[in-house]
Amino acid sequence: MRAFLFALSLSLISATAHADIWGYVDAQGDAHFATEKLDGRYQLFMRGDGTMNASRLTPMRAEPDTPLMRYLSQHPNLKKYEQLLNQAADEYQLDPALLKAVMAAESGFNPAAVSPKGAIGLMQLMPATAERFGLQGDSKRSIKQKLADPKTNIRLGARYLRFLEDMYPHQLHLMLASYNAGEGAVQKYNNAIPPYPETRNYVKLVTQFYRMYQPAADGFNNVATRGTFISRVSNANGDGRIHMTIPGRRNASADSTSSIEQTSQQ
Repeated sequence: MRAFLFALSLSLISATAHADIWGYVDAQGDAHFATEKLDGRYQLFMRGDGTMNASRLTPMRAEPDTPLMRYLSQHPNLKKYEQLLNQAADEYQLDPALLKAVMAAESGFNPAAVSPKGAIGLMQLMPATAERFGLQGDSKRSIKQKLADPKTNIRLGARYLRFLEDMYPHQLHLMLASYNAGEGAVQKYNNAIPPYPETRNYVKLVTQFYRMYQPAADGFNNVATRGTFISRVSNANGDGRIHMTIPGRRNASADSTSSIEQTSQQ
């Protein structure tokens, strides 16, 4: 059923933007991903069809042992939080692949990430959004402190995505645009992806990652079964940092264990 809904939602996405994903691994062993070729270091990682019709978006047929594929499939924090992702997906009837894709794009699997606007944690939730869905501070911990807990963060992120799925059934592009820019922004533009560079690039990135995390994705399912080691592409401390550059988004802070790079192209 989930696979059917995913395929249906993909068939409904269209936008006048390329849907390619670029990336490289630097000398320190950190992985960098972007929705544009920002400089000569970036190589084409996943190719869209030029119109971002997501029914035709597929990851490039690459060797599953490449560093970029390993980062996305075997990042230590992805494995660490996989049980929480699966539990949240079951509770809110979502595809775990969607939660993985959102987490990858939002935080690079970094539970300590904080955006310039105050979004917190793995799923990058605003405290006000968390409060909308029932999270309350108390005498021991504030909403922000509670939201920094990975279990709470993942569960509320899944609950918000379930809310958006109910609002826009089988319309993945509007779900993702709303998660990034807010439901009000999508409604303002007559239930279409707002013309914000960050939001348009965000929808591209998460859609591609979502398709890649699907079990049947070409090549990607094999990565998890071949016994490759993340240490090959981790830095000296074994941190496995991921840098996501989404044009239109400003830098976000992160701790020393993982980081996101969200640079403005406006």
